[in-house]
Amino acid sequence: MESIRPQRLQPGIRFGAGSTGTLRSSLRPGVTVPTAPLLPPPASLSASSGPPPPLQLHSLHGTIGSAGLGTGVAGFGLCNPGNPAVLKEAVEAVVRSFAKHTQGYGRVNVVEALQEFWQMKQSRGADLRNGALVVYEMVPSNNPPYVCYVSLPGGSCFGSFQFCPTKAEARRSAAKIALMNSVFNEHPSRRITDDFIEKSVCEALASFNGNREEADNPSTGIGAFRFMLESNKGKSMLEFQELMTVFQLLHWNGSLKAMRERQCSRQEVLAHYSHRALDDDMRTQMAADWVNREQGVAGTIAQEVAATDRELEEARLAGRELRFHKEKKDILMLAVGQLDAANTATLPSTC
Repeated sequence: MESIRPQRLQPGIRFGAGSTGTLRSSLRPGVTVPTAPLLPPPASLSASSGPPPPLQLHSLHGTIGSAGLGTGVAGFGLCNPGNPAVLKEAVEAVVRSFAKHTQGYGRVNVVEALQEFWQMKQSRGADLRNGALVVYEMVPSNNPPYVCYVSLPGGSCFGSFQFCPTKAEARRSAAKIALMNSVFNEHPSRRITDDFIEKSVCEALASFNGNREEADNPSTGIGAFRFMLESNKGKSMLEFQELMTVFQLLHWNGSLKAMRERQCSRQEVLAHYSHRALDDDMRTQMAADWVNREQGVAGTIAQEVAATDRELEEARLAGRELRFHKEKKDILMLAVGQLDAANTATLPSTC
């Protein structure tokens, strides 16, 4: 039985009869859960407004209970300004404040400032497994507006949120929103503490009419929610969201549902994936699931790509954290590549 457990916890692997097959028959394509931004409300720009309010994570419990674990991280982040002008004002205010305290007055090179911020974190002992390098990715285009994404050392992703007439401006726009979120992530209210966990669990109980016994039972949805928070005590919201991206993708791909059907407990899934980074092997397995869906229903991938593109664009312009949407797009493009390779391999030889 112990040798079976790793297979039961793998996306793209069916347990039981036909164990070498895929999850196509039990997966549901197109299940997506939007994430909310890590943005300060306009009031947070005032020096007298005090620290930002604590984040609301109780919505995470919703899919923990209904989908076997959870991906509903809609509570991550502060309130969304909802207005491009307010968003721009918030970003510029944080950039100016950061520049004032680190580089003195004057124009700040936000791209350099973002890199220096993460190098400073590393020098102060931050656990950055892949180093402190900030990575930029331009969307191929010969005409404006140009779009740029930036990935932070922990994996969080942000994108240019303004109309950018040049590639350099797109790079600066992405760096600004990433720097703002990096700075706010250092605030004490962004840490998962005992008080934060207690408030979040109480909110979950109130929202879903649960009782206290549920919160202490890890086999329930709220209990699993509490277990996730307890396991990540001391981490910041960005760090926790990076972890939850894995569960979001597993939910979107249908893997959580399939694991539940294979009698995997919440504790097993949490224990397995809480310590597993999102890697090429996981992406390849998920892409294979989408290849099987496409072979079953032609046009499935194209439909999902279109939906993902819309979500990614909306989230980018709103200044939200983008890794979930970006990883979805990358997995779907990987599936397209696998399909093309398979079709090429089956073409009749002309020799």
